[in-house]
Amino acid sequence: MEQNCQSSEMADRSSEQLHRGLKSRHLSMIAIGGAIGTGLFVASGSSISTAGPGGALLAYFVVGVMVYFVMTSLGEMASFLPVSGSFETYASRFVDPALGFALGWNYWYNWAITIPAELSAGSLVMKYWFPHSSSVLWSAIFLALLFLLNVLSVKGYGEGEYWFAGIKVVTVLVFLVVGVLMIFGIFNGHPIDFHTFTLGGTPFHGGALAIFSTVLVAGFAFQGTELVGLAAGESENPARNVPKAINQVFWRILIFYVLTIFIIGMLIPYTDPNLLKASIDNVAISPFTLVFQRAGLALAASVMNAVILTAVLSAGNSALYASTRMLWALAKSGKAPRLFTKVNGRGVPMNALFVNLLVGFVAFLSSLYGNGVVYTWMVNASGLSGFLVWLGIAISHYRFRKAYVAQGRDLKQLAYRAKWYPFGPIFAFVLCATVIIGQDYSGFTGGSINWAGVIATYIGIPLFIMLWLGYKLVKKTKMVPLQECDFDNHL
Repeated sequence: MEQNCQSSEMADRSSEQLHRGLKSRHLSMIAIGGAIGTGLFVASGSSISTAGPGGALLAYFVVGVMVYFVMTSLGEMASFLPVSGSFETYASRFVDPALGFALGWNYWYNWAITIPAELSAGSLVMKYWFPHSSSVLWSAIFLALLFLLNVLSVKGYGEGEYWFAGIKVVTVLVFLVVGVLMIFGIFNGHPIDFHTFTLGGTPFHGGALAIFSTVLVAGFAFQGTELVGLAAGESENPARNVPKAINQVFWRILIFYVLTIFIIGMLIPYTDPNLLKASIDNVAISPFTLVFQRAGLALAASVMNAVILTAVLSAGNSALYASTRMLWALAKSGKAPRLFTKVNGRGVPMNALFVNLLVGFVAFLSSLYGNGVVYTWMVNASGLSGFLVWLGIAISHYRFRKAYVAQGRDLKQLAYRAKWYPFGPIFAFVLCATVIIGQDYSGFTGGSINWAGVIATYIGIPLFIMLWLGYKLVKKTKMVPLQECDFDNHL
């Protein structure tokens, strides 16, 4: 009888466990795919237009350093404790379960609302080739594709992201090669000097406020790199693969951004109005398209439109995966209904997947009716989510290391040890907090405060605080003492 109870309990547990099916190459491309997208292909132009090439380079470098410390903090925890829904788990174990609750639901909502955003973006991209086609039709096709990639297995998501990200990486590499050849005069017949880069006598434009506003843009461009921590729970060998992905991929991403901005700044003056006007539905004036066209490459706009479509599908693929795994993790820790812990024979949490599909579809429909007012506020509520998660990672790592040492554990036994502790998490915390507070600084600098704009920008902060304090009051949680932080339970 007792044996039957034990076997039944083991079966229940196995029906709630994810499968470790992600290889090292998947993790690397997940990290790359999370950061290379429309922020690089389109928004880099507006950054140069706002702050000049020098200001844009400085802004992206500063944010890159911050993200590096966030990623090394995440790497230390994820290689030691690889779990899906890692941000919620680390905050709950090493800081306060209430913080974990708020971070988890905040991150779930952020990615759930990203699904309809990417569906809308995908339909806009398709309008370039099929201007009179139905937006709903394209969105339904893309949603079905994302569902198929995620329902097969975690390998389905990993393979999809591997190839989506691979196309983006190849595009960036081709752009860098073409740009360098143009600078040396191989494509356009004469070498390019620094006249365009230092237009007006300096590579900087607009002063300190312009650079700060570009820091905000850069922060959004780098969001998604933390997905590698979420995917660690389904990695084949997290102790080896997570540090490898973080160490190699981050520098590649930073180099991609820095070299891309440098080349655009060398070839296109920051005064070019096209840089400011580029958008996902106007790919013909994307800085990438402009450079390819000046190199004499035919069909540049169509090629870039196809690349941007892969970036959109990549973001949608990651959104469905991340929101599904976070909902599973919240249910696993008792912070969401238990039915979301169930997984099928392929290790996919189907209940969580179906709910996220439903949320994405309903939110997409809300974007089509009533001028999209409801959907606009839903998007506003998720605007700061990524920065709040980075903030939570920095706090969790600071407490993780403190508790690890306080319990007499040997730092040499960590599979990956973040450098520059405690400077790294403290620097990331301060800069991330500054970025969050300064999101809508322009709303306060005019003659009168634009309260509607300010509320729309900062609505995510009171919502986060309500989740945090609400859980704290109901569950009466307290900050976990360093001696009681749980390092041993790896389930």
